[in-house]
Amino acid sequence: MELIAGGGGIYDISVDGRLLFSKHQEKRFPEPEEVIGMLKAR
Repeated sequence: MELIAGGGGIYDISVDGRLLFSKHQEKRFPEPEEVIGMLKAR
């Protein structure tokens, strides 16, 4: 896993090049449980 700093309000969660969550698309930050669920589903 690698954390890559973004800029300009970008907040994306990607695993192995696959986008799991985009703040820009969803217009919100993910809940911690959502992130855990997305990672477990992988």
